[in-house]
Amino acid sequence: MSHQRNYYHLPAPCIIESGILVNKEDIKRLINDLTQVRYIHSLDGVIQNQGQGWILEVFNDSTQATVVINNSLYINIQSFDYLQLNQVSPQETYFDLVQDNRKLTLIPLVTSCQEQQSQKNLEFDNLEEMLGEVLSAKWDVQLDEDF
Repeated sequence: MSHQRNYYHLPAPCIIESGILVNKEDIKRLINDLTQVRYIHSLDGVIQNQGQGWILEVFNDSTQATVVINNSLYINIQSFDYLQLNQVSPQETYFDLVQDNRKLTLIPLVTSCQEQQSQKNLEFDNLEEMLGEVLSAKWDVQLDEDF
C-alpha cells in the first residue's frame, strides 16, 4: 500500500506597508534597517517609558534580554511574539513589537533611505571640497613657479 502525500506549497507572505510578522528573521531584517527611533514602552496599554534612541544591535537569542538604556536600544527579537506594522501616512510606518501585554513601539526618526541619501550628500560635498583644494593648490604652485 502506497501512501502519497499531497504537499501544498503556500507562497511566502507578502506584507506591504502594514500587517503582522511572526517570522523572527523577517522581524530582524526590518528592525535592522532602523537607526534612530522614538520608542514607547507600554504594559496593558499604559505607557511605562518613552524616549529617543539609536538601535545599536538587533539579535535573535533566547538567552539574552532586550535592553533600552541611555538612548541605546539592544533588541532581541526573541523577547517578542510578533511585529505589527502600522502605516500613519504613505511615507511613515511605525513598528509595534508585541509580547503578551507588553508593547515596544518604534517610530523611525531617520529612515535608512534618508540616511543613505545624507551619506551620499556628505560624500559628494567632501569630494567637491577636496577637488577645490587640489585645484587651489595647483594654482598656487603655478603662481610660485611664475615668480
